[in-house]
Amino acid sequence: MPILDQTTFTGTEQEPLLGRPGDATQTEGKPLYHNLVIGTAVVAQAGIWILIVVIWVNVLSLPPMLLAGHPLLNSFGLLLITQSVLLLQPTHTQAQKRKGTQIHSILNSVGVLALLAGLIVIEVNKQRGGTAHMHSPHAWLGLLTYIVFFVQALVGLTQYYTPKAYGGVDKAKKIYKYHRMSGYVVLVLALATIAAATQTDFNKNVGHIMMWTVILPSLLILAGIVPRIKKQKLGLN
Repeated sequence: MPILDQTTFTGTEQEPLLGRPGDATQTEGKPLYHNLVIGTAVVAQAGIWILIVVIWVNVLSLPPMLLAGHPLLNSFGLLLITQSVLLLQPTHTQAQKRKGTQIHSILNSVGVLALLAGLIVIEVNKQRGGTAHMHSPHAWLGLLTYIVFFVQALVGLTQYYTPKAYGGVDKAKKIYKYHRMSGYVVLVLALATIAAATQTDFNKNVGHIMMWTVILPSLLILAGIVPRIKKQKLGLN
């Protein structure tokens, strides 16, 4: 979610959707990793780590199987992507945004690669088992989520590192807000996909992860991320 311009933001322009301007703004002199816990970030951190524990403890308690790689890799990818969002949201000076965007892109790239690996695992597993494809809401939501994540990552990397592909830096900057908006949308899609996974035949017969144990931490993730959204970064001012 890069934005490297020369604008000096006022308090109003730093105002998040909820709370005060300073609740989601990186303080000068503070390290970048501090952004992971300021404001409501602690709520999102609680949510994502609870979700990871729920998934990993459940999956690792099952007998070893290829299919286990699918939820493990996907949840790991979502963990990294969530951290990348929390890291970048509070940045506001040019130096902060430059460094934040670079770390954001690295975390997102590794996260998307983990998602790709998770997709490969489920496809190989279905081929070996001869099971049907695209037969559940989870499968369709998952496909949509994968596509949006991959497009999101491609656009994010190219608009920042190769702006000439968009006709120059100024034109590339014009789509930054859409990149951010779609980033929040795909995060919701990912959480919905995980919730839908609890209704698959495999989970009902083998995994036994209850839907509420996924929905509650998902709501915490959103409760921690949404209030930190900077309105001016979405072009809402």
